[in-house]
Amino acid sequence: MDALAGLLDGPRARGAFLLRMVMEPPWAVRIEDRAPICLMSVRRGTVCVVPSDGGEPVRLGPGDIAVVRGPDPYTVADAPGTTPHALVGPGGVCTTLHGRPLAQDMVLNVRTWGNAAHGGTSVLVGTYLLDGEISRRLLDALPPLLTIPADARTRPLLDLLDAEIAQDEPGQRVVLDRLLDLLLIAVLRAWFARPGADAPAWYRALGDPVVGTALRLLQDDPAHPWTVASLAARAGVSRAGLARRFTELVGEPPMAYLTGWRLAVAADLLRESDATVEAVARKVGYSTPFAFSAAFKRVRGVSPQEYRVGPPEDPFDLPERQRTLPRDRPVGKLTP
Repeated sequence: MDALAGLLDGPRARGAFLLRMVMEPPWAVRIEDRAPICLMSVRRGTVCVVPSDGGEPVRLGPGDIAVVRGPDPYTVADAPGTTPHALVGPGGVCTTLHGRPLAQDMVLNVRTWGNAAHGGTSVLVGTYLLDGEISRRLLDALPPLLTIPADARTRPLLDLLDAEIAQDEPGQRVVLDRLLDLLLIAVLRAWFARPGADAPAWYRALGDPVVGTALRLLQDDPAHPWTVASLAARAGVSRAGLARRFTELVGEPPMAYLTGWRLAVAADLLRESDATVEAVARKVGYSTPFAFSAAFKRVRGVSPQEYRVGPPEDPFDLPERQRTLPRDRPVGKLTP
């Protein structure tokens, strides 16, 4: 398995939150949606992303892309000192800082939101709403905020997303989900390829002749009944030598890594296939669905069935007072 392909084989947007934000300064929006990842790109004007931890604001110009990893809040504004006038909470619910709903007040068009239809700032925003849409290994590999400058490789995807985001054709949500996945993968590929990239330990360990061999065996065949001894034999080293070197380079023992990898693969299978829990358990190396369910709940906090179902409601099924920012159509078409 190509190391980068293994890391990026995770983005699977399903009804992602996508919009074009159009603003005329001064403006600022506080983001507290707790989403796992938000990607934004400036089409015109400039934007400042202000972390909540007191970090330095990051300024973005046309074509620049930022990826913000949740759940910590942050502010997006025309300038670092602008006071937020809007708050975006979980599910994209938009209010003033005092709780008054703002969604309808600022709808400009299909998936277009802001304070001025012809504002000087235009930003494409794509948000993955659920943890399961992004693999945990990928999230753990990312900093809270990363940026990529305007690049010829991402420009065609941005142009296509910009053209499609305000369309209201059949199957439009699926088209936008896949475009968001492609754009995120392109951005992360560029970020990991930069000089001095701070890749995760397991990713760097793939370059080691011993540990890399063991990692590829585990990743390529998680259902196999691996032991440290069998991995060591395939890697051509002693069991103690492999265990020590693997832990030093990856940060956890081989069998702990295998458990995490099996459950990551299982999570994708639960969301992306109709396989039964028993079939998923067998596919990732558990002898019984009970053992698999116990391990899954211990790590994920929910049972496999609960994880598969996901959240019980879509924001467009909520009462009008709780509706979110425009994901699919202008407010005139939103009916309870």
